[in-house]
Amino acid sequence: MAEQIRTKDIVAGDAPTRTPFQLFWREIRKHPGAIIGAAMLTVIILAAVFAHVVSPYDPVKPDYSVRLEPPSRDHLFGTDTMGRDVLTRIIYGGRISLWVGIISVGIAATSGIVIGLASGFFGGWTDEVLMRIMDMIMSMPSILLSLTIIFTLGEGLVNVMIAIGVASIPSYARIVRGQVLAARETAYVEAARAAGAGNITIMFRHILPNVIAPVIVMATLGLAGAILSVAALGFLGLGISPPTPEWGVIISDGRARLYDAWWIATFPGLAIMFTVLATNLLGDGLRDSLDPRLRGR
Repeated sequence: MAEQIRTKDIVAGDAPTRTPFQLFWREIRKHPGAIIGAAMLTVIILAAVFAHVVSPYDPVKPDYSVRLEPPSRDHLFGTDTMGRDVLTRIIYGGRISLWVGIISVGIAATSGIVIGLASGFFGGWTDEVLMRIMDMIMSMPSILLSLTIIFTLGEGLVNVMIAIGVASIPSYARIVRGQVLAARETAYVEAARAAGAGNITIMFRHILPNVIAPVIVMATLGLAGAILSVAALGFLGLGISPPTPEWGVIISDGRARLYDAWWIATFPGLAIMFTVLATNLLGDGLRDSLDPRLRGR
């Protein structure tokens, strides 16, 4: 009996410990939708990055000899009113939509993390002031707030990123604040205080790594919303200026020809749909994999 116990102890002691990445991969594999979403998003990103390799056409230069040509072997998604290849413009437009989406989500997430950490950790008047500011921002619809910021700062790629990012800050700030309120009284925070760690060290070195998972999930899902906002602003003529290929701008160009040239607006709309679907599938899988309460369902 004693030999069996020792043997079990040796086997248990020799069992390899799994890294956090291995644990995450084990959970994410349980969600085929997340794998499909990641694959779809990878294809979209690769097509946008290597747009000059994927398509031989110029996305901006007109070719009036083939204007309003329906989908064919030479132009799979047809051409627009200026003879430009629609597929090429969609691929190059993916660069702008993804880039603006990623930067705007980065602005929102970074600002929201800092505000949420300060609000939840210090509490008191700091919490009151910061949360009331967030309430004021949230009281306006995000698209209306984005329009207000663009009207104030002017049109342009950078201003679109700022507008979409600022409109999304309160969501990140509130979720981080809630996580920090639960984490600031835990034993590891008290141990860090006892060891003489300062407030900044405790917030960013001890608390932030333990509350970042919901932010990652929210950022993934927020990318879909940012892409939709970019397209909406472009469709309204307040985002990226023509002839720059951007999905909302392409749809706006084709809305007047829906009956005789339906492909101009239809295919960029499908590109937006598939991109948003991919990010939502990936975000749902990340949420289920990173949230311990949802594991094993």
